[in-house]
Amino acid sequence: MSNSTQHANPNKNRSPRHRAREFALQGIYQWLLNNEDSGVIDAHIREAHGFDKADLEHFKALLHGSINQSIELRADFSPFIDRGISELSPIEHAVLLIGAYELKNHIEIPYRVVINEAVELAKSFGGQDGHKYVNGVLDKLSAKLRAAEVTTK
Repeated sequence: MSNSTQHANPNKNRSPRHRAREFALQGIYQWLLNNEDSGVIDAHIREAHGFDKADLEHFKALLHGSINQSIELRADFSPFIDRGISELSPIEHAVLLIGAYELKNHIEIPYRVVINEAVELAKSFGGQDGHKYVNGVLDKLSAKLRAAEVTTK
């Protein structure tokens, strides 16, 4: 992710939590490409311009949780993807890890918010139709992980 693509959608009104997701996405992307230690990635990301406006606790939870639970999270969403994990773009892969992590571990965040945030990340950082793919996968995953919440809406 080059500097020119890191802020494809420069919206000054991003919430601290949305910023945390953006920075976590960058860190997970780096981890997927280079398999660097999450602590090294964390330290590097914290030096980025604008990090002080991010929700630090949510960033840490997303970055470290998505990486530490990546095998389990991939197992959760793999039934809903139409190709192998290795064939996903790194952005789609990272966004799906974040979305799956939030659906599974942050039940205080409504599933629709989790999906919407993931779609926004995919729109800002991913390929042309990546957000539609992410939406479809996380929609199916939310029906599995949050069945009670999904059926009451």
